[in-house]
Amino acid sequence: MPFVNWLKRHLVVIAGLFTLGYLLLPNIVVTVFSFNKPKGRFNYQWQQFSTDAWKDPCGVADMCGSLSISLQIAFWATLGATVLGTMIAFALVRYRFRARGAVNSLIFLPMAMPEVVMAASLLTLFLNLGAQLGFWTVLIAHIMFCLSFVVTAVKARVMSMDPRLEQAAQDLYAGPFQTFIRVTLPIAAPGIAAGALLAFALSFDDFIITNFNAGSTVTFPMFVWGSAQRGTPVQINVIGTAMFLIAVLFVLTSMVISNRRNRQKA
Repeated sequence: MPFVNWLKRHLVVIAGLFTLGYLLLPNIVVTVFSFNKPKGRFNYQWQQFSTDAWKDPCGVADMCGSLSISLQIAFWATLGATVLGTMIAFALVRYRFRARGAVNSLIFLPMAMPEVVMAASLLTLFLNLGAQLGFWTVLIAHIMFCLSFVVTAVKARVMSMDPRLEQAAQDLYAGPFQTFIRVTLPIAAPGIAAGALLAFALSFDDFIITNFNAGSTVTFPMFVWGSAQRGTPVQINVIGTAMFLIAVLFVLTSMVISNRRNRQKA
């Protein structure tokens, strides 16, 4: 039958489109309800189209303050985890040392451990050290659990690198620093960028570990959780939609730049 044959040929594409639609559905709902004007405190039912929330995204008290704290923590956690994770990944791939296998296993442990266990362990550590819970304890915790993801992304990229390229640079009298800057780093850059983006997303979105170790500091996910108990302002959907659109724009820009480079090489 023609339809059955057509379905067999396009089954993978259809399944991919359905999966993509399923993944994007929550973002679409958030975007649609960012233009809602609810009659009550909760923004769960469509009432009336309005752009009031977009005109005043910081109209809810303390929301933009919590967003600023989340962005600061995510930025510094990404920076710290990316620098440390990149160095660890190069060390694990390029060097042989004692307990290398144990270090590899320990690096992946935070990825396999339940977040609530890690959060409670970090809280116990900070309390025993006498540390005051707040911005810095959250930042340290975020760097710790983001580190594993950065190491995984960078390590996969470094393992796929051809060592002959660096050897060729050295044959052309390039020093170690020059070889690293002009050969090694550009090749490893996609893995480093992927790890950094993943770390930023995980840090910005984290709630469980942050809630245990934040003290009086309120991040944006904590603000959203607290607001859900009293009423969800439309501005939360506005911030969520803006973050989603920025991420999509970043990905599209990266794709355009990558395609242009490929065309120039061709």
